[in-house]
Amino acid sequence: MTGLRAAAILTLMLICTSCGETYRPVATPIPPIPPSPNFSHLALVINGNGSSNAGSSTSIDVSGDSAVSQSTLGLVPVHAAFVENGTRVYVANSTEDTVSSFSPYSAAPVITTTLPAGSTPSFVATTESGIVYIANSGNNTVSAISITTNVIEPPLSGIPVGVDPVALAETPNQQYLYAANRGNGSSGGSVTSINPSDRSVNPPIANAAWVSPVSIAARSDSNRVYVLDQGSGMVSAINTAGSAVVASVSVGVGANFMTYDPTRNRLYVSNPVANTVTYLDASSDALSAVVIPVAHPVSVAALPDGSRAYISSAAVSGGNVTSQVTVINAFDGSVKTTIPVTTAGQVCASNPSELSIAAAADSSRVYVGNCDAGNVAIIQTSNDTLVLQMPAPQSATFAADGTPLPQNPVFVVAGP
Repeated sequence: MTGLRAAAILTLMLICTSCGETYRPVATPIPPIPPSPNFSHLALVINGNGSSNAGSSTSIDVSGDSAVSQSTLGLVPVHAAFVENGTRVYVANSTEDTVSSFSPYSAAPVITTTLPAGSTPSFVATTESGIVYIANSGNNTVSAISITTNVIEPPLSGIPVGVDPVALAETPNQQYLYAANRGNGSSGGSVTSINPSDRSVNPPIANAAWVSPVSIAARSDSNRVYVLDQGSGMVSAINTAGSAVVASVSVGVGANFMTYDPTRNRLYVSNPVANTVTYLDASSDALSAVVIPVAHPVSVAALPDGSRAYISSAAVSGGNVTSQVTVINAFDGSVKTTIPVTTAGQVCASNPSELSIAAAADSSRVYVGNCDAGNVAIIQTSNDTLVLQMPAPQSATFAADGTPLPQNPVFVVAGP
């Protein structure tokens, strides 16, 4: 018995000794990194509200198909651009000579920069982080606004360009800023080259073919800038190194919209007069073309993944506007499908901005600003179906039954 008692005591001692020499790991919880308050991708819609009422913007969360903020803008907003990697937005308010600046993630504050009287701002563009440029079609200038202070930089009266500047393009390397000047009939159109470093203006770019330039785009490598002339129906390539036209190709008189697809290095040009959309290979100055028949095309958006392009179009009959989106395979230009968009019983006064179209940065959605119907059509690209028609904010006017009418989406832009 004594032996058994001794063995039990020895066993307890061994257990106690073992417990004292074994160190068990302690699990310390590590709090997860909180999610960013910003969304992965945004699209922004600019809405008009008549000639005497403030317009608005609607920020749309791409992943949620929902409006995340609505900001109040100035009178008759017409164009907008994301800056500072998508954290700020600048909007040109055409009839009150102002520019609105705000965060797309919150409704306020909206900062207003006042331009010289008679400016009539029409276009916003930049590839810089410190300066945004505004084309002023009313006084034939381009204004430079500091993104840090929202104050107009010298020259305060604006950089002088040609008559009626309606589009801008800055090269990605920030060496040149170009203005497409539409002219006014008696004064022919022109293209102005500006040095952003000191805002000086370079000698005029000679091209006898220009009648009324309406759109301009810079190639990804900054070596070429392309100008669409509505009056002559020509797309001209400018060599930025010498500011000289090195090639021109016809896309038909009346072509009035052009966009550059950096993924496939091509230009899409819509011509509602000829009922065509032409895409041009921008990899060489040959600018080889593929022509796609599309009735009444308005605007084009290419998916960043390079797979497809979406063409908005509208036809007016009996006072009604019938709209649709044509989907084309980007590799050969063949038509994949067409997507009907709501028929509306009015014609948007801001035509041809009635069907502005943009593709989300993740290629999952395409947005169509249906000015005539007062909503934004959201297309899901995985199956090319219309998933939602988001109403615009209420306007200051009312229907006969007293119901507030929606505002008119006039411009859509996608964030990075």
